[in-house]
Amino acid sequence: MGLRNVGLLTLLFFLFYACSDDDTSGDTNPDLDSDVIRSINVRLNPTGYAPLNALIDLETLEAVSVEITVVGREGSTSNITRSFPGTATSFELEVFGLYANYNNTLELTLFDGSGVVLENREVTVETPPLIADMPQISIDVPTNTSELEFNLVNYFGFSQNFRPQRPFIFDQFGDIRWYLNFTSHPELSDLFFDNGMTQLRNGNFLFGNAATRSIYEIDLFGRIVDSWSLQGNGFHHHVIEKPDGNLLVTINDASKSTVEDVVIEIDRATGEFINTWDLNNSLDNSRRGWPTDLADLNEDWFHANALEYSAEDDEIIVSGRTQGVVKLNQQNEVSYILAPHRDWNTSGDGTDLAQFLLTPLDANDQPITDLDVLDGTVNHPDFEWSWYQHSPILMPNGNLMIFDNGDNRNYINAGPYSRAVEYEIDEQNKTIKQVWSYGKERGSETYARIVSKVSYLSDKNSVLFTPGSSVSGGVPAGKVIEVDYGTKSVLFEATINPPNTIFNISFHNVLRVSLLD
Repeated sequence: MGLRNVGLLTLLFFLFYACSDDDTSGDTNPDLDSDVIRSINVRLNPTGYAPLNALIDLETLEAVSVEITVVGREGSTSNITRSFPGTATSFELEVFGLYANYNNTLELTLFDGSGVVLENREVTVETPPLIADMPQISIDVPTNTSELEFNLVNYFGFSQNFRPQRPFIFDQFGDIRWYLNFTSHPELSDLFFDNGMTQLRNGNFLFGNAATRSIYEIDLFGRIVDSWSLQGNGFHHHVIEKPDGNLLVTINDASKSTVEDVVIEIDRATGEFINTWDLNNSLDNSRRGWPTDLADLNEDWFHANALEYSAEDDEIIVSGRTQGVVKLNQQNEVSYILAPHRDWNTSGDGTDLAQFLLTPLDANDQPITDLDVLDGTVNHPDFEWSWYQHSPILMPNGNLMIFDNGDNRNYINAGPYSRAVEYEIDEQNKTIKQVWSYGKERGSETYARIVSKVSYLSDKNSVLFTPGSSVSGGVPAGKVIEVDYGTKSVLFEATINPPNTIFNISFHNVLRVSLLD
């Protein structure tokens, strides 16, 4: 059969974001004038939760394979192309990355079993405007990459109602290409996901919901793939996937009078809790070295806000906003404490915690012995502690990078400024050396007292620095900043301005993700 180039087939589907699976409009089977296609039907937002997604139902007269391109409006770099492996005569093709309030062009290419093009066809899909909760996005420093890049924003902004929270993905041109709106969802309509969603190795998203006290895996259409009950305990902040597939979760233990101080591991297959780390035992819940006006420290003394897993030694790293960063083994025993040395005494199980404190080194690998530096009252030219931190991540070289929020820095709120900071930690000798940082030079512009994240992008040797509660001109202005690790030059920068916020939080964090398998 010869190649057929078919002109524009217009299928206009203006379906509102709350549409149901049965919503359709327009002529779904016009005169196709095709020797290959039997029928074609586009369903915009078929689940009702992902307004910029679509499904294409395609029936063909012979076995074909399919490639679909969502044509970008910023040139070929903004195109999203997806190939569907194998040949068949009946397809349900998933489409991601449409533009809102736009006549999107989809280019379908059909191949025979040997890869010869049988037909090219264009389909137009009209989408509704973004919901009013979405932010304004300004590109302050455009990237020079020729690859399409996506940023997942775990968003806190809103127009009228804070819940359900509405994550979204925008590309480097500032266009929102995906978002979820669970307003009509029977289980997630009151979603509070705190730190937000992370992308699993299978491409789905993982998050917790404080409203239902459960953990969820969903696909890009917002469909629940799996869920795990927290068995009456509360969810807060963070859940991550271990290499073996199990889940690490920060919880509020329902049996305790304190909150945000317990971590569990969930067997992904059975939902069983197979380990528990109670920080009331491993640390000192009476320590008040880092005061705050944002929590009652008699109840929320630790405020676990992030987790990291160390596969090398099967240990966990926990960030506590009002204590510091602690590394724990499987028996809930402390390996090290990363924090200024003030007021560390005895743990709940009677262990002397001072032995786990890290001694800072200068640039010449010599111990810093100045008591004021150890206490955190002053900084050393080669070293600063992190303050009220978030987002500990292990680097490929084994070092630890942290978002140093800088709240109450040096106990006087010095600066203010926030940093991405990398530390080299020698666990055996209990030393710590600052080897890289970014953000101090930006000053108050990128200061974020709460929330925020750092990521290391190994494919580009760059750092994603995302202060989520920064303020510009009195207006909440979350920043997404990618810097070259070697030169610290800004490779990309965007500002996110929501219509409304709580505590000036534009977002909890931003992650670089993929919209494709």
